[in-house]
Amino acid sequence: MAPEISNLSMFFLIFFVLIPVSLSYIYALGLSGSIVWSSFRGIVQLFLIGYVLTYLFSLSPPIGISIMLAVMIAVASLHASKKGQGIPFVRVIIFGIIVGIALLILAMWLGFDMIDFQPDQVIPMSGMVIGNSMVAIGLALERMKSEFRESRGKIVAALALGAQPQQASTILIRKIVKAAMIPNVDGLKTVGLVQLPGMMTGLILGGVPPIEAIRYQIVISLSIFTSVSLAAMVATIIFYRFFFNKQMQLAEMKNDEA
Repeated sequence: MAPEISNLSMFFLIFFVLIPVSLSYIYALGLSGSIVWSSFRGIVQLFLIGYVLTYLFSLSPPIGISIMLAVMIAVASLHASKKGQGIPFVRVIIFGIIVGIALLILAMWLGFDMIDFQPDQVIPMSGMVIGNSMVAIGLALERMKSEFRESRGKIVAALALGAQPQQASTILIRKIVKAAMIPNVDGLKTVGLVQLPGMMTGLILGGVPPIEAIRYQIVISLSIFTSVSLAAMVATIIFYRFFFNKQMQLAEMKNDEA
């Protein structure tokens, strides 16, 4: 069982912040303010979510789980949509994609009796799935804008020769999906060798036997891999169409981000 971290020990975490702040000051990186603010904001957010989760865990599972999942999906959709400025209905579509993936993964967990329908199990594990799906969609949108901008001439040439938008975009779609999936593929190759994953470490610190902790880590690792693959693929297949107008010509898209 992990020892309780005292308030005094928590205070000494300031030294973990002072190290990058000092490096930023020494090398004139101009990040000192951002580091301090980000650290403070992160600490406050974590404490707040701790109190929120304590309250949600006291509610009946359907209510507590539904509230937290709705909040997580809404925030994830809002954040990921910033990468897709200029694409019509981007926020609504991303919300739908993440909802679908989260429900699919949750149904598989419950259907295969991997976890119980309890807030302390569903919320943390779903949060990891939703968060990684958000990142995958954001990467896909960012890469999509870049690829369409850099390959504009090739796409226009293909359209001029009679190719349909899908045919002209096939190679780009493959590159975009592959780029979004590669980090997780590489992560699976070294999981448990280069680092002990967060969920496994947390369970071991909580007193769970290592073998049991590994079982949960395998479940969440493969669930995240599936969700990332689906998120990148579905988002790319849906959003590439918005790069073409009704006349099947390459449309102008905004490149700026919020």
